Amino acid sequence: MRLPLAALMAAAFTGTMALMSFVAVAGPLAYSFGLQAVHLGVVMSVAGIAWMVLARWWGARSDRLGRRSVLLLGLGGFVASYLALVLFLEASLRLALPALAVFAGLVVGRTLMGGFYAAVPTLAAAIVADHAAPRDRARSMAAIGSASAAGMVAGPGLAGMAGEVALLLPLWLTALLPIGAILVLRGSLPRDGAGARPPRAALRLIDPRLRPALAFGFAASASVAVAQVVIGFVAIDRLGLDAQGAAGLAGLALAIVGGVLMAVQTFVRRLDWSPMRLALTGCGVAATGFALAALAGSAMALCAAYGGIACGMALIYPAVPALAANSVDAGEQGAAAGSVATVQGFGIVVGPLIGTAVYGLGPFAPYAMCAAGLAAIAVLFGNRRPATGRGDGPA
Repeated sequence: MRLPLAALMAAAFTGTMALMSFVAVAGPLAYSFGLQAVHLGVVMSVAGIAWMVLARWWGARSDRLGRRSVLLLGLGGFVASYLALVLFLEASLRLALPALAVFAGLVVGRTLMGGFYAAVPTLAAAIVADHAAPRDRARSMAAIGSASAAGMVAGPGLAGMAGEVALLLPLWLTALLPIGAILVLRGSLPRDGAGARPPRAALRLIDPRLRPALAFGFAASASVAVAQVVIGFVAIDRLGLDAQGAAGLAGLALAIVGGVLMAVQTFVRRLDWSPMRLALTGCGVAATGFALAALAGSAMALCAAYGGIACGMALIYPAVPALAANSVDAGEQGAAAGSVATVQGFGIVVGPLIGTAVYGLGPFAPYAMCAAGLAAIAVLFGNRRPATGRGDGPA
């Protein structure tokens, strides 16, 4: 069966665009409802926690019931929960609901969004594993990753333009876009009955075959989370910018990250590299970027360092699910993809906590920690021969 790559790219693009649009307007929304920064922090975190908790459940369920029905359920649930949240916010603005009620609604809505959307990257990786040859999996995941990176860039851009017309307009637009992806997926994905995988014993989260993929995945996601959370502090404490200037620099650096991710992952599709080679090279490039960030003494140098970090991550991201897929059997692909997503979500949750704790040692410390961690992971797994599953799909 031909890999429905374009349909998976559409789901990744529209879903990421929706998530990033919400992030872009979250601050103004919080201000409009009288919420504090701590409230916004909780609202933004609950989606990641729900993602982390449910990713393995979605993957294992798809191993038993089939990819198509579970993916459509997850993406459909994401759209429904997102639309429900936007309706709630519209009502809150019109009825002037108290801040605590708005906060509770945001927490519930974001939890549902994160929990349902966890099915999308998990099942996309499993579908690639089902239909792509082992040597092509990293390139296929890079294509999906480039679509997701495009959504990272387009989402805030759309939010900035549409938000000037009405604060909730970008949320309405991006909540409806994934409906098109659902229609494309319905017509592209094979029926579950034709390609269902045989049920197997539950795959353990820390299965030894998955350890390289989980290690690279956690290190990458945690490092990116650290880089995102500390850049504003570094801009103020090291570069001497005011709050407005720090926000502008953070926005510029993250825009560069999105652009580099999109460009490099598009290029990765042309490389005939093994997943392990991609992961090891990515660790080296990203570690160098973090080391340069630790030494950066100007805004330009810091942005360049973030570009280097993004270049390395663009190599690691598609390698991680490919490493996992090539390590397990055909009936374990969904659970393996879910394990990777769970560990990556854990990195996103704990990364900011570790980064801000280490920041007390100095503005350079979080970057140095990430550089050392990535280098250590590369050394630890660089000489290991990856495990190979018996049901890797078409050769």
